[in-house]
Amino acid sequence: MKLVIAEKPSVAMSLAAVLGANEKKDGYLEGGGCLVSWCVGHLLELAQPEAYGEQYARWRYGDLPILPEEWKYQVSKDKQKQLDLLCRLMKDKRVESVVCATDAGREGELIFRLVYEHAGCKKPMERLWISSMEDAAIRDGFEHLRPGSDYDKLYDAAVCRAGADWLVGINATRLFSVLYGVTLNVGRVMSPTLALLVQRETDIQAFTSRPFYVPEITCGSFTASGEKLSGKNEAEKIRMDCDGQNVSVLSVEKQIKTVQPPRLYDLTTLQRECNRIYGYTAQQTLDYVQSLYEKKLATYPRTDSQYLTEDMQTTVASLVLWLRDHMPFGKGCAGEPDIGRVTDNSKVTDHHAIIPTAEIARTDLTELPSGERDVLTLIIARLLSATAQVHRFEAVTAILDCQARSFTAKGKTVLQAGWKEVERLYRMGLKQFKPEDDKNTDVSLPMLQEGQIFETVSASVREGKTSPPKHYTEDSLLAAMETAGAEDMPEDAERKGLGTPATRAATLEKLVSAGFVQRKKKQLIPTEKGTNLILVLPDNIKSPMLTAEWESMLKQVERGELDAGSFMEQIADMSRTLVKEHTAPEERFAGLFPDAKGNGREAVGTCPRCGGTVYEGKKGFFCDNRDCAFVLWKDNKFFSGKKKSITKSVAAALLKEGRVSMSGLYSEKTGNTYDAVVVLDDTGGKYVNFKLEFPAKKGRRK
Repeated sequence: MKLVIAEKPSVAMSLAAVLGANEKKDGYLEGGGCLVSWCVGHLLELAQPEAYGEQYARWRYGDLPILPEEWKYQVSKDKQKQLDLLCRLMKDKRVESVVCATDAGREGELIFRLVYEHAGCKKPMERLWISSMEDAAIRDGFEHLRPGSDYDKLYDAAVCRAGADWLVGINATRLFSVLYGVTLNVGRVMSPTLALLVQRETDIQAFTSRPFYVPEITCGSFTASGEKLSGKNEAEKIRMDCDGQNVSVLSVEKQIKTVQPPRLYDLTTLQRECNRIYGYTAQQTLDYVQSLYEKKLATYPRTDSQYLTEDMQTTVASLVLWLRDHMPFGKGCAGEPDIGRVTDNSKVTDHHAIIPTAEIARTDLTELPSGERDVLTLIIARLLSATAQVHRFEAVTAILDCQARSFTAKGKTVLQAGWKEVERLYRMGLKQFKPEDDKNTDVSLPMLQEGQIFETVSASVREGKTSPPKHYTEDSLLAAMETAGAEDMPEDAERKGLGTPATRAATLEKLVSAGFVQRKKKQLIPTEKGTNLILVLPDNIKSPMLTAEWESMLKQVERGELDAGSFMEQIADMSRTLVKEHTAPEERFAGLFPDAKGNGREAVGTCPRCGGTVYEGKKGFFCDNRDCAFVLWKDNKFFSGKKKSITKSVAAALLKEGRVSMSGLYSEKTGNTYDAVVVLDDTGGKYVNFKLEFPAKKGRRK
């Protein structure tokens, strides 16, 4: 039998259905000569520093840098059962080979291999590599399983990525937290991204708006503009000189211009468009398209390609024709779909562009959650636009003379709407569409000829102000992340920018959750803490060059052009140098973090047992006294049963007042929500207890 291991239960179910593994067991399915089971994301992750020695439980400068000789891994309690099951299945005598069916990418490879190695499995390994969860794609993938050894270098690169992020993240975070007395999370993608936001905010604050003045003349049905001027008096003089005078046409230039259709979506461009159109965050978009992938309605999302492979042409052509007939904006298409334009084998590496699948013909889109429906509709519209006709128009530029002064008028006439008609019809279907948005902005000029005279024209001055740079949105920040540092990278560098399409969304979420960035509607604004962090960090840590170079080297590891050990030694050297060069906080940054205390951790409150200081950790709020066992776990049974967790503000209230009012508590008995006061009922045992109090008020929900 083959043991097939997927990344998630939902994917395992889809694979099992195709393979005929229909018999449900505890944690896996069986049938058709296969056992099909799953990981739950990362079952094994790099252990925390304290696993390498008790001394690392406290944050001290003298213990840095922390450079493990051999990596240790840990598994969270809620995932131990599934890990044990997979280990048992790998050792099952019926199993002759193991199929890695996790997501087809670097992280998917890491998720599977760590389990395979942890189990000490020596059985033959095969790799399922697919970009669609359609039944036909799954069957074809299993008919063409590849040897697991083909992906050994991909695994090496994944281990390097995880290890390097650990080394820089742990050492830099502890170093600057200890130096400045407050938790300062540092990461090789997170910090340069934060630096982009801080620099933009600096540019906005330093910007001085200046007025400008543009003299204009109105010649019947069109307006021509003069040069933009900084002086109002000069513009007014031109207006007075030209008002009521005759104007002659000096030249008329006509050009037929063509605008090619847009390329298909990779993950980053899809995230940008969803943020711009719907206001979805990058993480929300990734979650929606991942769900669509698992429902077989869209192809694999974590791709950086905007092209398809040649073997897909026939299938995609049929899909496009079906979509034209069945989507409301499909009537904007004309002529044969141009599949060749979106096909290029040389520009597809691991995965092709994101497109809908043929499963859409058997699906009622109205039954999808609204977010998934929005994203899928956008993907469909892009496929139709990308394969539609070009947009063609005639551009006209006329130069006019009035009182020896030059004025310019521009206009365009659409000759072929092409793909822009699909886009227009799609916009009309949006909930947020307003009729005025559909006004044609293409201004047509009347027939003009050289030497033509317009008599007694009217003149005016249009006033305006220069605008500061715009705050970053997730749309514009993702674009900046994609190209950051590109100008300093070699021309042949395979991967530029900050992070990868698969990791950028998580980076933005980390910046927000760490308190370095806040969302204001669509805008991303650095907080004071985030701005100050960038001030104290050295240039190499906050430069996009660091992560761009890493990604380039990781690609070399994948191709076998760079030894994994050499890569890791470079990262270790960087960590040593970082600690050596930063031995004390810089005086010029004194007072940047006035509330700092507690060895790089922020005090949350006072321990009710011993009077010690309670600090926030990754999984809870811990008393700083080593002899005291007091801890408020963020995800304990009492709160999780009510679909809540202990946040920093909740913990602070419990420590200060012994109670906190909470709304929306979930009742497992009724399925409804209610409001109550949660009381800290600590008896000094291993676990802290809680109880509920209900105010005697009318209208209390149950």
